[in-house]
Amino acid sequence: MKAEKTDPISLSALIKEQAQQLGFGLVGISPVESPRHVESFSQWLRKGLGGEMGYLNRTEEVRRDPKKLVPWAISVISVGMNYYTPMPRNVQENEIKGCISRYAWGDDYHNVMLERLERLLETIRGLSPESIQGKAFVDSGPVLERDIAGVAGIGWIGKNTHLISPRRGSWFFLGELFLNLELAYDRPIRDRCGRCDLCLKACPTGAFVGPYVLDARRCISYLTIELKGAIPRHLRPLIGNHIFGCDICQEVCPYNAKAALTNEAAFLPREGLYAPDLIPLLSINEEEFRRRFRGSPVLRAKRRGFLRNVAVALGNLKNPQAVPALVQALQDHDPLVRRHVGWALGELGTTEALAALANRLQRESDPEVKEEIEAAVKQIVE
Repeated sequence: MKAEKTDPISLSALIKEQAQQLGFGLVGISPVESPRHVESFSQWLRKGLGGEMGYLNRTEEVRRDPKKLVPWAISVISVGMNYYTPMPRNVQENEIKGCISRYAWGDDYHNVMLERLERLLETIRGLSPESIQGKAFVDSGPVLERDIAGVAGIGWIGKNTHLISPRRGSWFFLGELFLNLELAYDRPIRDRCGRCDLCLKACPTGAFVGPYVLDARRCISYLTIELKGAIPRHLRPLIGNHIFGCDICQEVCPYNAKAALTNEAAFLPREGLYAPDLIPLLSINEEEFRRRFRGSPVLRAKRRGFLRNVAVALGNLKNPQAVPALVQALQDHDPLVRRHVGWALGELGTTEALAALANRLQRESDPEVKEEIEAAVKQIVE
């Protein structure tokens, strides 16, 4: 039965009910308007804290004013879908394994969320007598989604810059559905971080300039995913065994202490994604990389970036068992990989590592790789 055109309250309640049935544990509705923190976002960009994420600068104007993106839209439905799963018990701390962010343990959330939002749109068209125009986004369009979701009452932007729900914590994906439909709007939630600064203190790389301000250039997630070139040498030791993303600032958040497990099968851990053995990863080729991580967010890092991260993790773990694989990877066709493999061998500092570095130095033609190997040799001999 379709809701009356003049009853946005009833229609909004029906929409929320349908959204929850589709797996969206968090649902809020807000008017399409300029986000509350656009000036802070612009200042953040001007200070260069976004690093090499040039797309943020290119789309700044649209992010500041959603009407330039969807000029016909009146309301926006913000949704959140829980993805939390604990680390499987079969992982031993002393193993040579890498750390991948929880959001990438299962299937790519973009596809899962977009399909559900499209289904929600079709449902809304069946509920309303009006001609409905809609557009869904899931972390892929020029939308300040945390800001919009905050206005919709889903949560508040915490000191770690994540959106935090008082009931659900922060282990959820966000999505938006813009509509040319007037609805009943929710109220924002006040900031409840209080004096807590556990997330700020826990960051290994000191990526937080202060509360609510992240310097992406120091963030492990940025360094292992967004950054396309070499990881700054002074930050490599601080990354630990992280090879794709980081969850530390969420893991220490008190609102995540009693996180509920996801009901979404697509987000459950896939074998080899939650804590992969690092040594075998060094030898995978392009085809193997695409096959192994098909349907996974890990593909975003591309093979060269991912192997770069694996090399850094092995250098930080300093387990001599990794030396033979690193020596072999020193012959990789990609200079970015060779560069970080050279650094890792320098960190391990064994006789075999030194011999391999010296041998490669005689044949290396890339100047940046040569510089890296020379620094690694110097570190070992000194």
